[in-house]
Amino acid sequence: MKPIILIGGGGHCISCIDVIESTKEYKIIGIIDLPEKVGEKILNYEIIGTDNDLPEFVEECPDFLITVGQITSSSIREKIFYQVKKAGGNLPVIVSPFAYISEHAIITEGTIVMHQALVNTQAKIGQGCIINTKALIEHQSHIGDFTHVSTSATLNGQVKIGNNCFIGSNSVVGNNSEITDNCVISAGTQVLKNIDLPGVYVGNPLKKIR
Repeated sequence: MKPIILIGGGGHCISCIDVIESTKEYKIIGIIDLPEKVGEKILNYEIIGTDNDLPEFVEECPDFLITVGQITSSSIREKIFYQVKKAGGNLPVIVSPFAYISEHAIITEGTIVMHQALVNTQAKIGQGCIINTKALIEHQSHIGDFTHVSTSATLNGQVKIGNNCFIGSNSVVGNNSEITDNCVISAGTQVLKNIDLPGVYVGNPLKKIR
């Protein structure tokens, strides 16, 4: 198994650990987090350093996964992504063996696809994304960089989601709908028309709250 280091030790991290362990492809050799947490353990994996140690770790372990979660903003995940790249590290695609990925889909570096997610034919997913448990990405849908499609969200055919978005649990995005960059779609929301302005959206009918 190839060694990998995780970056971020919160709740999303433990879900990522479960996915990584299930792949049987990677051996987690440690977690990077805040200085005051070094030496602590998460699911028996030790926090071995901080972001500042990335150049040192790259020499022994080139592969990393960003395990910081994302709801309102992708800025932390994006910052870490480019820190890893600058240090010479790799950000592999991680896919649960319990997910389905069409052979005609494209998934870009640094993205994790979690248990029972489904990514259908000619879908394209950008870099640094989270495709969470049971998310459905239908045919020919395009998802921008650093976007989180949360648990059981449904993106129907030919949907386009911008960069730095959050699509909440059990939300539904209708066929051919487009969502611009920097949008938060709250849990349970139905998006049946294009969203052209960044912001936070809720409900059915859809409304912008900020």
